[in-house]
Amino acid sequence: MDNLNSWSRRDIVKSVAGTAASGAIHAAAMAQLGNAQSTTPNNQLQQNMIGGYGRWAASLVQQPHARLSFLQSKFQDVDAWRKLARSRLLECLQQPPLPPIRDIKVDDEFEFDGLAMERVSWQLAHGPRTKALLIKPKSFSGKLPAILGLHDHGGLKFFGHEKITRSSDAIHPIVRKHQAKDYGGMAWANEIARRGYVVLTHDTFAFASRKVNMEEVAEPARRKKQPVNDDSEASVQAYNEFAGEHESIMAKSLFCAGTTWPGVFTAEDQRALDYLCSRSEVDSDRIGCAGLSGGGLRTVYLGGIDDRIRCACCVGMMTTWRDYLLYKSHTHTWMIYIPLLPLDLDYPEILGLRVPLPTMVLNNNQDPLFTLPEMQRSDQMLREIFRKANASDKYDCRFYDGPHKFDAAMQKEAFDWFDRWLKA
Repeated sequence: MDNLNSWSRRDIVKSVAGTAASGAIHAAAMAQLGNAQSTTPNNQLQQNMIGGYGRWAASLVQQPHARLSFLQSKFQDVDAWRKLARSRLLECLQQPPLPPIRDIKVDDEFEFDGLAMERVSWQLAHGPRTKALLIKPKSFSGKLPAILGLHDHGGLKFFGHEKITRSSDAIHPIVRKHQAKDYGGMAWANEIARRGYVVLTHDTFAFASRKVNMEEVAEPARRKKQPVNDDSEASVQAYNEFAGEHESIMAKSLFCAGTTWPGVFTAEDQRALDYLCSRSEVDSDRIGCAGLSGGGLRTVYLGGIDDRIRCACCVGMMTTWRDYLLYKSHTHTWMIYIPLLPLDLDYPEILGLRVPLPTMVLNNNQDPLFTLPEMQRSDQMLREIFRKANASDKYDCRFYDGPHKFDAAMQKEAFDWFDRWLKA
């Protein structure tokens, strides 16, 4: 889930070339860092994001398994384990109180590209109105399965649901470039709707309709940047730069408020899920969610805490806390982190909380946002969780060549997975 406010992908690739160029180098570094009592001088360690403190920090996270990992031998009953581990996750998330959404409006109904669409909006207990797009087949009978489409981060906080949808022939140039680069030129929410799904995509906290308005931010936090008042490419780029720099302030402020960034967006995503379940054309027992990058992150958390998500697909957002700790914190935003949770659950195990519900993970071998060995380790961890729960057939993970993306081939894999489990 890249934060491109100060890093281009070329910068990222260059920055990691020396630290994650090969699995062999990474494995050697892990062998050193795994031994907290090693006498190897710090300057002989593999470089990491916090230098000589890397070995010590890595030693703080229990190995080989976190305290509440289902892979601990003391856990055998999957339901009892899930209740305990999910309770701890929610305790760490500290979701803010978020009453049911109100003042729901269908602002527009229209057809585009062979699909029926509705522009929907609602009011949460805080902040501006949430805007969303609902897409469905023009004609159908009975209730349909549904997908909650979770948009990415991509360093493009000026936009939200527009990044994975298409509702007219007029597409903002920045969105067009983004879809071409990360989605093979596709609006994936539209494409899965064609298969017979109702798809809801909504703006989440601090994006698009839910974004932070610069004119409401005090000057020290704006760092002398002037508010933008239009959607020209220059203005959008200026806003995205501000929003990227503002993330650390937002995260610290949320901590001071007794909550976390993931706590806020999971609460908002659950309210969107409430609305999707309430739709008359939706079979609320057949709902899935998916997303790339920041949308994959949201899939991990939402899929881990809410069993209404009967099938999930996380794309381009699977690794371990160790990867974030030592190598990849600089390529990600503050949206990921939950204080204290790594002691109890590794990052893949958040998604593993949904076992035995169908779960897919799609990765890219040359994704510069993660190290390949840690992506592979997260896959092994999830496979072992599902195997232990006698649900091996409910988990699948695929690795594709190429950089960070959710292209046509990967989309087909994900859509086939949803068809398998939500259309039966």
